[in-house]
Amino acid sequence: MEFKLLKKDPNCSARLGVVSTARGDIQTPIFMPVATHGAMKPLTPAQIKETGSQIILSNTYHLHLQPGEGLVKKAGGLHKFMAWDKPILTDSGGFQVFSLPNKRITEDGVFFKHELTGAEIYLDPATATRIQQDLGADIIMAFDECIPYPCDRSYAEKSTKKTIRWLKECQNAMTDNGQALFGIVQGSVYEDLREMCAKEMRKLDLPGYAIGGVSVGEGLELLKKIVGFTTPHLPEDKPRYLMGVGLPEDILESVERGIDMFDCVIPTRYARSATLFTRRGRIRVTNKNYKRDFFPIDPSCNCYTCQNFTRAYLHHLFVSNEVLSAVLSAIHNVHFYLAMMAEIRYAIGEGRYPEYKAKFLAEYQRG
Repeated sequence: MEFKLLKKDPNCSARLGVVSTARGDIQTPIFMPVATHGAMKPLTPAQIKETGSQIILSNTYHLHLQPGEGLVKKAGGLHKFMAWDKPILTDSGGFQVFSLPNKRITEDGVFFKHELTGAEIYLDPATATRIQQDLGADIIMAFDECIPYPCDRSYAEKSTKKTIRWLKECQNAMTDNGQALFGIVQGSVYEDLREMCAKEMRKLDLPGYAIGGVSVGEGLELLKKIVGFTTPHLPEDKPRYLMGVGLPEDILESVERGIDMFDCVIPTRYARSATLFTRRGRIRVTNKNYKRDFFPIDPSCNCYTCQNFTRAYLHHLFVSNEVLSAVLSAIHNVHFYLAMMAEIRYAIGEGRYPEYKAKFLAEYQRG
């Protein structure tokens, strides 16, 4: 994997770049739709491609539990297993373990219960790395400890040092198979811990760097602050990935602070609950006001859903509990995000990103 920085906006830290992989180039800044179990609810791989997706994310923790990395490897790897020929990034499972009840975090790894069988499972840096190598993703993430918010400084410091140590164990477990290992900068809300973590990880000269622990309830203002004081300590010639952050306003603010890659389940999760994104903000199409609304979800959108169906039809599908409601809504939401990212790249290329961001948010927040 290689990263080329093409241009920086002269008015802020927004960057235009390209990540080159064996399975294709990724124009950045980019949003990565999430296919947690090797499938994106409720879209086919062909429909995902039609939205403009350049790369997707799948999850190590969930694929380890079902169907197991051994079966995926036997099937020819995750790309062949799910019929997706573009790049894939796999999360190491650290955030999912963080979300589990009754997990037990040690200095060497994490013990937790299988969601279905109740059997005890142990995951450590070397195991998480091996699983991801068996899955065959193009970009894999180091196993880290996701720090909760709020968190006292003493625990945050101890945890951050553990994440650095675990990254080195992940790196030692890597075999030369062409995969790119990204480190995850932790440190909670503490600027000096974020700086220390980033500087220690830079010594390892990794292919890319992520910022973790910023989608755990801290809010937009604190998110901007953390990203703002962390990105200056990350190398300019490597991609920067902000993990699990996915509301449009979060993405726009973070691009301005130098972030290149994003992922989140929000577009498809919101779609399944009838919440759709438009240039004038979010709408909930099950609202009775849309029962006789014969406009598209977003009149400015050229996705398959908006070009063929109305809000009234989507309202009918959701009220009737039709599966097609989630499909058409997900097509639109994912397309909305990727169209926004294309506009972001164009604005950076023209050197007018702050102007674009201000105009987008003014319209989006007007409602």
